[in-house]
Amino acid sequence: MQQQECLSYLIEYLWREAYGEATLDLPESDTAQWEMYRGLANIRPPQPISEMYLNVQDAFLQTYNNHFMTTMDTLSPSIGDDVFLWQGDITQLKVDAIVNAANSRLLGCFEPNHNCIDNIIHTKAGVQLRLACHELMEQQGKKEGIGKAKITSGYNLPAQHVIHTVGPQIHKLPVSNMNKDLLARSYRSCLEIAEQHHLDSIAFCCISTGVFGFPQVEAAKIAIDTVLAYKKEHNIDMNIIFNVYTDTDAQLYKEELKRYD
Repeated sequence: MQQQECLSYLIEYLWREAYGEATLDLPESDTAQWEMYRGLANIRPPQPISEMYLNVQDAFLQTYNNHFMTTMDTLSPSIGDDVFLWQGDITQLKVDAIVNAANSRLLGCFEPNHNCIDNIIHTKAGVQLRLACHELMEQQGKKEGIGKAKITSGYNLPAQHVIHTVGPQIHKLPVSNMNKDLLARSYRSCLEIAEQHHLDSIAFCCISTGVFGFPQVEAAKIAIDTVLAYKKEHNIDMNIIFNVYTDTDAQLYKEELKRYD
């Protein structure tokens, strides 16, 4: 199948699964079809799916993701030769692991086309990621604790793995010392898992910022201080990428990293 045929198949499968024989009005533009597919994938519960669907989905997503892929050799280090700052979509990075700012259910975002990192990572990884996270949660028997982390395959992402961590949600300011400690713990938990799995590279998103409300200035400082302190204390040989998406975060991280230059 060509990409367009694959996408049409995926949309129809998910539509029939969700809405039965209700009329499907397939959009004409590629962008609108992608958004429809993404929305349908976002709302799909973690339940069994056909092998045919997975084969088509995997072929489609791998081609789609590879088109936008960014490799380590195109990045320029900010500190030494193994600490990087990169602005862009974390799902494009071909690294050993990317970090996902997850919620306590660990199942990804169920809001169709929501512009959060959890949503886009699950979308571009494929339905297997939600199924894997569901299995982890079933085994655990309770919600994921703040500051903890779990690792899964990256499935159709360029990244080999996804490390899911739940950062603190901020409901009032100033941020308490407890929540600052919990954010630092999230970063350390991700690094501990990366070490345990002998990973050579990890890309951190800006955990707990955005919808979780952690102020960006404080979050950037905690992220950099925690990660670089861990790296020094444990003498780990690992490429660290601080991934930012907004211009504000890019500027904040540049300024914070200058302290270590």
